[in-house]
Amino acid sequence: MPHSFGTRARTRHMFAKKHRQHGPIHMSQYLMKVKVGDYVDIFADPSIHRGMPHKHYHGRTGIIFNVTKAAVGIRVNKEVNGRVLEKRIHVRIEHVRKSKCQKEILARKVANEEAKDLARKTGVK
Repeated sequence: MPHSFGTRARTRHMFAKKHRQHGPIHMSQYLMKVKVGDYVDIFADPSIHRGMPHKHYHGRTGIIFNVTKAAVGIRVNKEVNGRVLEKRIHVRIEHVRKSKCQKEILARKVANEEAKDLARKTGVK
């Protein structure tokens, strides 16, 4: 039975870097270009304590609603008492990765536009 209820309680493996992955993060992480509307995955980097998200949001995917020079605002869905609420959190850029679902969404959007154009030309709904 755990007795402490801190913000990093029970995160021994969640906030641990993988084998041979220790050390400072790469500069490309800081130079990553993100804009409002992008899908991002939240992965807390344990070597950077500033701007770290709560453990609940680790591994979640959200949409960027705000971009500042050091952090991004992310809209994330969270289940509270059986309801799904949209939470808005601010996380530093070190704890964020671009999501691969962005490519799938854009590909689906292009396919839908092509299908709409074809339907308009042929007159089929």
